[in-house]
Amino acid sequence: MGVDAIVMRHKAEGAAEYASRVVSPVILNAGDGAHAHPSQGLLNLFTIEEHKGHLEGLKVAIIGDVLHSRVARSDIYGMRKMGMEVHIAGPKTLLPRFLYEEPGIVVHERIEDAIANADVIEVLRIQLERMKGGLFPTTREYARIFGLNDTRLKLAKDDVLILHPGPMNKGWEISPFTAYGKNSAIQEEVQNGVAVRMALFTLVLTGGKQA
Repeated sequence: MGVDAIVMRHKAEGAAEYASRVVSPVILNAGDGAHAHPSQGLLNLFTIEEHKGHLEGLKVAIIGDVLHSRVARSDIYGMRKMGMEVHIAGPKTLLPRFLYEEPGIVVHERIEDAIANADVIEVLRIQLERMKGGLFPTTREYARIFGLNDTRLKLAKDDVLILHPGPMNKGWEISPFTAYGKNSAIQEEVQNGVAVRMALFTLVLTGGKQA
């Protein structure tokens, strides 16, 4: 077809890397399995810096289904790279083993401990479509123990920024009031995705000459 770039989403981890070795167009990874989602990671960092003015030294809490989240993996990599303090919390069944071995990550059993004095909270979607069952009792129980709501939000800093890669399961991992409250940047996060991905196209198609 003579294209210059391919935006690729695939269910298999490593699919984008493989494609980059066998075809000539630039490959933009739009998500490969549960491995990575680089552009989402970049737009999250952009949104945080837009609000906070800097990234280094900020405490971020990532809560929820890390096991099935490619966004979480890209965020963890990017946030540590930029000097952020990364805290993780969620059901043990949804926390992959590598988290306990990675430097620069603090894993908590309770989300209250993870979000205490946090500058940023990123809530991850419960990905029921990827689960085989038995990873947690019920969505109601999940919301009671691990869901972000206004009561738990009081543990974080007053100006805490709330992110969610979407789509949201409102009432499960995040309450509707919290999702659309004054601390939420979720709608803005979606808008920033357009600008960041436009910038990526510019960079890869011009070699950064117009950046």
